[in-house]
Amino acid sequence: MTDLLSDILMRLSMKGTLYFRASFRPPWGVRVPSYSNVARFHFVHRGECMIRHEKGGDPLRLAQGDLVIIPGGAGHSLYCQPETELDALPLETVLERAGYDGEGVLFYPGDDKLEDRETQLICGHFSIAEGQEHPIFDRLPPFVHIPDYGAQAGQWMEATLRMIGAETGAQAMGANLIALKLSETIFAQAIRAFLSSPEAEGVGLSGFVDPQLARALRMIHADPSHGWTLDMLAREAGMSRTGFAVRFSDKVGMPPLQYVTYWRMQLACQALRETGRSVAEVAAEVGYSSESGFSRVFKKEKGLPPAKYRAAMAAA
Repeated sequence: MTDLLSDILMRLSMKGTLYFRASFRPPWGVRVPSYSNVARFHFVHRGECMIRHEKGGDPLRLAQGDLVIIPGGAGHSLYCQPETELDALPLETVLERAGYDGEGVLFYPGDDKLEDRETQLICGHFSIAEGQEHPIFDRLPPFVHIPDYGAQAGQWMEATLRMIGAETGAQAMGANLIALKLSETIFAQAIRAFLSSPEAEGVGLSGFVDPQLARALRMIHADPSHGWTLDMLAREAGMSRTGFAVRFSDKVGMPPLQYVTYWRMQLACQALRETGRSVAEVAAEVGYSSESGFSRVFKKEKGLPPAKYRAAMAAA
């Protein structure tokens, strides 16, 4: 059986995109614009810097080895010291001044020639397919910050990060693909680490790692078309019907049977977007014996009938 997080990320067609490996020397600052339907990330390969979210709040200091993910494609500023924040330049200006053509390392020298004050970042984003969604993406905080990420994740992850650093911007055959696939591994590991942290409790995501609730969630994902009832799922979790319903709603953010419907609709979106199967076939695949019944639920959840959703996705 595919594990829960892997199934969610694969079904949502999560993909990594690496922008560049950047090398900055002080003074420097860059304003990264917003971009929809992605979670941006920065890994501090060397040195340190600060980051502030476009919606305000306190800045976050990133040290060497830190990973930060910015959900929702939100704009943010990266800079070397507090006094350089107001002088941060738009990303397009930095790219232009650095003469960056998309190949190799983005080098922005600043005025400081000392290499030991250099900050090296590996930057990119993770996207899910247009029209797809899941609480694991929707409820993340403004910053998912994992300090000393390589050490936390273990020696194999530390080696992976070093390999990404080496492959990003390299001229060797297959370097870009290798770095890209490794970055997707990094994201999955980062989300797993976040779901196991106390922060996940505060945003309604801790249910995905709750031992009892996760058993029920795995069953839903293993057989989403099954006619699940509250009693069946509570039995899978080894809990009373009432206790299960209350705990599930509290830790997942919606009632159990609502999650069944929610996940079925995500699978239906994927099938409508990626296959040529008829609406009736998609309905049967996700557990509906009636095409009209499926269409009513789909429109309620997605705002469009299935056929119009498919057309909209094809146009997009």
